[in-house]
Amino acid sequence: MECRVLSIQSHVVRGYVGNKSATFPLQVLGFEVDSINSVQFSNHTGYDHWKGQVLTAEELNVLYEGIKLNAVNRYDYILTGYSRDTSFLTTVVDIIQELKNINPKLVYGNDYFWFEGGKKMLQFYISLFIVCDPVMGDQGAMYVPESLLPVYRDKVVPLADILTPNQFEAELLTGRKINSEEDAVEVMELLHKMGPHTVVLTSTDLPSKSGDQFLVALGSQNRDGRSQKIRMEIPKVDAVFVGTGDLFAALLLAWTHHHPKDLKAACEKTVSVMHHVIKRTISYAKDLSGPTEKPGAAHLELRMVQSKADIENPAIVLEATVL
Repeated sequence: MECRVLSIQSHVVRGYVGNKSATFPLQVLGFEVDSINSVQFSNHTGYDHWKGQVLTAEELNVLYEGIKLNAVNRYDYILTGYSRDTSFLTTVVDIIQELKNINPKLVYGNDYFWFEGGKKMLQFYISLFIVCDPVMGDQGAMYVPESLLPVYRDKVVPLADILTPNQFEAELLTGRKINSEEDAVEVMELLHKMGPHTVVLTSTDLPSKSGDQFLVALGSQNRDGRSQKIRMEIPKVDAVFVGTGDLFAALLLAWTHHHPKDLKAACEKTVSVMHHVIKRTISYAKDLSGPTEKPGAAHLELRMVQSKADIENPAIVLEATVL
């Protein structure tokens, strides 16, 4: 059965960020992807120079109206990423609410209908799932306007099914600081109460049991009466990558679709793909820059196409611990 994603994120001509990071892996994993580009830039802003255009809230609404007029606005998932102003994000919320009203909240129903020719067919009802990466900041600093926080907290998160904040973003959304694993679990529970059934803290400042060369990610899922909490130790890489958060959210969407009640399996596949892509990227970047130079932004663009086999069938190299 076809599964279709509406992805509202940024776009770059060169490289991988936003929709460029999300679309290819989702397509490789069997999803149809309709992309709305919140910005269209020549490249990501980590380069010395960049040019491009920003989609306004009005222009976003015009694009959605075109989809709606043709009656092709039925989706299984909505994936949202970076948004730079309140009016745009509020319009995204309006679109999500309308799409949720269109899609009946019944899954795998067993009602029947008759189509022309009289053949009896099974009708499936599909819920619309919202996957939100609440991109606001990191390491104690916001890099979007502070006015976006109440929109995310009060309007976006209550609509979300899957949420992928980093530690700082989770703290912003809940108003709670994370100083321990117990704090992180409490924060994830608070986020569950706000709406999402699945929460993954993609990175934290918590100490790793494997040493200071690893970062800690944590996840929690409360779904259909089942609860699971996990911890992952992820090797650090001494380089700055762009688009990895967008790739993570897309992969988590895909693997939670395939493992809807097993967060451990979904996260192991997601993080293992990330490991393979980053390892391939840093190896390629070092080859380009040479032994004496530090790889630059152009060298560190994700090696996405070259990682197709790993995206499709990842070797599990990082395992999660169930808490």
